[in-house]
Amino acid sequence: MYRKILHVCPTICRYVYCKQDELYNIFHPLERQKTLILLKMAIKYNLIEKGQPGVVGGGTKKWYANVAPDGELSVDDLAKQIEKFSALSEADIRGVIIALENVIQENLNNGRIIRMDKLGSFYPGLSSNGAATKDEFNSSFIKEAYVNYRPGKRIIDALKAATFKKADWL
Repeated sequence: MYRKILHVCPTICRYVYCKQDELYNIFHPLERQKTLILLKMAIKYNLIEKGQPGVVGGGTKKWYANVAPDGELSVDDLAKQIEKFSALSEADIRGVIIALENVIQENLNNGRIIRMDKLGSFYPGLSSNGAATKDEFNSSFIKEAYVNYRPGKRIIDALKAATFKKADWL
């Protein structure tokens, strides 16, 4: 079976067709080691003007970078992309993603931390009003529950290596 993969190097980005069991390091064709090939794209940004936090009237205003979203992916989009790197069908992958959502929701509602290795951790958080004393506090002081996410090392490292490009719009 042939798979379409992306060849990425500093000067050329192109698709290469390889047999699945013959995916070798295409940067060094003589080295017969298998490698993962990733598409490296820049994070687009635009500029926004902000005042100094905590200063009345905003103080001196400066320009700051703000991420300019470059689209979004649905579960279907993720399943199609994952299918390219998996022996599972798109429908199977979609089913696993939906089951994962359900399991994460259930466990967060039970106060559990979900550690997903290199992806990171999801854990519940609470926002509440304060009580004058410990004995006075009860669950009616809790305003909401929310989800915290702490990225794993692989995601942190990927973002450290990110490049940036000013958005063409805005």
